[in-house]
Amino acid sequence: MSILMGCIADDFTGATDLAGLLARSGVPVSLRIGVPEEAPTNPAAFEVIALKCRTSPMDEAVAETRKALAWLKSAGATRFFWKYCSTFDSTPEGNIGPVAEALMADIGTHQTIYCPAFPENGRSIFMGNLFVGEQPLAESPMKDHPLTPMRDSNLMRLLAPQVKGSVGLVNRLIVAQGADAIRARLAQLQADGVAHVVVDAVADADLFSIAEACQDMPLLTGGSAIAMPLPALFTKRQSSESVKQAQMRPATDKAIILSGSSSAMTRQQVARYAATRPSLRLDPIDLALNGSNAALAWLAEQDLTQAPLIYATAEPSQVAEVQNKLGRAKAGEIVEQALAAFAVAARDLGAGRIVVAGGETSGAVTQALGVTRLDVGFEIAPGVPWTFAQSDGKPIALALKSGNFGGPAFFDDALNALEPE
Repeated sequence: MSILMGCIADDFTGATDLAGLLARSGVPVSLRIGVPEEAPTNPAAFEVIALKCRTSPMDEAVAETRKALAWLKSAGATRFFWKYCSTFDSTPEGNIGPVAEALMADIGTHQTIYCPAFPENGRSIFMGNLFVGEQPLAESPMKDHPLTPMRDSNLMRLLAPQVKGSVGLVNRLIVAQGADAIRARLAQLQADGVAHVVVDAVADADLFSIAEACQDMPLLTGGSAIAMPLPALFTKRQSSESVKQAQMRPATDKAIILSGSSSAMTRQQVARYAATRPSLRLDPIDLALNGSNAALAWLAEQDLTQAPLIYATAEPSQVAEVQNKLGRAKAGEIVEQALAAFAVAARDLGAGRIVVAGGETSGAVTQALGVTRLDVGFEIAPGVPWTFAQSDGKPIALALKSGNFGGPAFFDDALNALEPE
């Protein structure tokens, strides 16, 4: 099958979220960890490249995404998707807007849309304002995010300082009229010179209307949910091979849970799981002073059939205290490096299943494991599939979870969904 769309995601859990939703359609989906060094061979219908650029310096993020775009073009892609978090995680400088403008320039298109809505996970956009459940973004727990605190709910105000072009809106009243009305509004905005268009969506039906209206745009941007209808729309135009969902099963019942996220949902998940399973809480300041040998020794003593939990998850006030002492970037780096080392140690101790919470942590873990390509399997929760890879010659299953995804019992749900052979 020829490649139908090339997708670039700004972090690893976002990429698995996107790949999982695309795979629901049954079309082949390949998830690449970082920009491949080798030339494309036998690309899947949807190629997803996972980067680690959500919070990297803007120039680095732009350069890396342009490199990914070039690889996808060489694979034959003519339509592209720039995926970022459904809570629009960014700073006033970027990286969402600057990357979108760079991709637009390289593709040669003059307009794109921004739609991070994911109604299935409680993310909706109304009159340009992003909601998390019933809370405006700026009143949700995202206001205390350790790396990208979101203090404004209006996507147009958030986007405008990040881009050079004009910003406009296709509001819910237009979206409710269907694809033709959306197309007409986009054409009117383009005639007025508006390059960056926020599109409202409060329900899955809105996403299908938006996808239908925008399927011919060379570049779309948003959360993973807006891409979910695209496989069915694209494959209507050409015959496609069916694909069997990845069904690999680990040969061992050993597992480990690693959590670097401090999101509100992950805090619930950690508290619930730690109440009944072996667990170890990491202190970033202690890690900075003494290293991770004590934690590695603890791990070596554990029965991995009990799927122990190692976590740095903490309350916002505790995170702020650590960041004040170590610096924001250093605090995150110390935790990511430690959890990545535990993933490698667990693999070497025979763990066939590794569950990771947090986008930055997932990136560090996959890099440490030497994973460059993942087969996308079934979903555990909306936007969180089991994926399968090889690490140091060993088959391994990875569940890479964005901080706020999944329910309170997610860790148990993940393990129960993938029993060993």
